[in-house]
Amino acid sequence: MAIHGEPLTAGVAPAEADVLCIFVHGRTQSPEDMMEQVISQLSVRGVSYCLPRATGNSWYAARATDALTDPTREELHRSLDYINGLVGALRQAGGREKPLLIGGFSQGACLSLEYAMSFGPWNGAMVNLTGCRVGLTADHRPAEDLDGMPVYLTGSDQDPWIPVSAFAEASEALGRARARLRCELFPGRTHQASEMEVAALEAMLRDLAEGSRPFRRVAA
Repeated sequence: MAIHGEPLTAGVAPAEADVLCIFVHGRTQSPEDMMEQVISQLSVRGVSYCLPRATGNSWYAARATDALTDPTREELHRSLDYINGLVGALRQAGGREKPLLIGGFSQGACLSLEYAMSFGPWNGAMVNLTGCRVGLTADHRPAEDLDGMPVYLTGSDQDPWIPVSAFAEASEALGRARARLRCELFPGRTHQASEMEVAALEAMLRDLAEGSRPFRRVAA
């Protein structure tokens, strides 16, 4: 896989931000798609967005639910290193003390999850809209202790890419990793980021921007 491209940036400058956000697009998509479908729907102020760009609009060639092969591991390694480089650059520009939300949709959600399992936890949260782990349970995969980091994971019983079994396996893996986990399965939802999912992302960004930790507020 070639080196990935220049990310799309939006929102306020990192140095002026209250919270930093990296949001990763899915297979066959682009940062511009994520801008239209997700980021433009958010109204939280004080957020600096970095939207990574995959060469060929794909982070790895295999399906997430395929067994890991050496070529897939190499593609994952390159993509994760690219994301890690963006994280470092964003933190350097914005300040390492600022909270960081990393997330994505579909293949981008899977890549974000693998990033957390390889490089987590961090000061902030993670959002995986229609995501799962890459590979099978029998495959050797990294599994960092997320130490209570807030994570939002979603799926659908009608999704053609991420079956319910993969969603369930991801939620179990995040539980073992000690994430502060919120999971939602949306019956009948097509392969898209729904209004409810975008609203949950917005609430998490707002909490972080206001200095609160997501999921701490409990309804009466």
